[in-house]
Amino acid sequence: MIRMKAEILKKFETEIKALNKELKTDLPREIQRAREHGDLRENAEYQAAKERQRLVEAQISLLQKRVSEIALMDLDNLPLDKVSFGSILRVKEGDDDEVTEYQLVMPEDADGAKGWISTASPIGRALMGKTAGDSVEVSTPGGIREFEILELKTIHNE
Repeated sequence: MIRMKAEILKKFETEIKALNKELKTDLPREIQRAREHGDLRENAEYQAAKERQRLVEAQISLLQKRVSEIALMDLDNLPLDKVSFGSILRVKEGDDDEVTEYQLVMPEDADGAKGWISTASPIGRALMGKTAGDSVEVSTPGGIREFEILELKTIHNE
């Protein structure tokens, strides 16, 4: 989990660096080139470059906020016996005998095909704080789903 946290932070820092380059180098060139075409009120290139500039600034701000939130995460304070970030669960859905394995991950790492569900997703939020043997009902866009937690491994068990 510590490795996962470090990888996400590195990925975000790389994204921030690329966006800063675009904001400070590429976009000023585009804006200057567009200004040379004349009247700025009717200049679509200028408007598009300015809009892109606002978008990049917003993305940088969002990523920096996420970096600070993730950096402050104290993995040692995660519960020992309850579902939380990093937990691996074996669950049974409804009356189905099929067992599915999920791991609760950060939203940036979610991948349903791998069984990695976000702690911020409806299913992830419903499972948080539960223990092995608990059943939960989850309201999802596809309707109500019921899960029974058969087995739980937290990051402390790995």
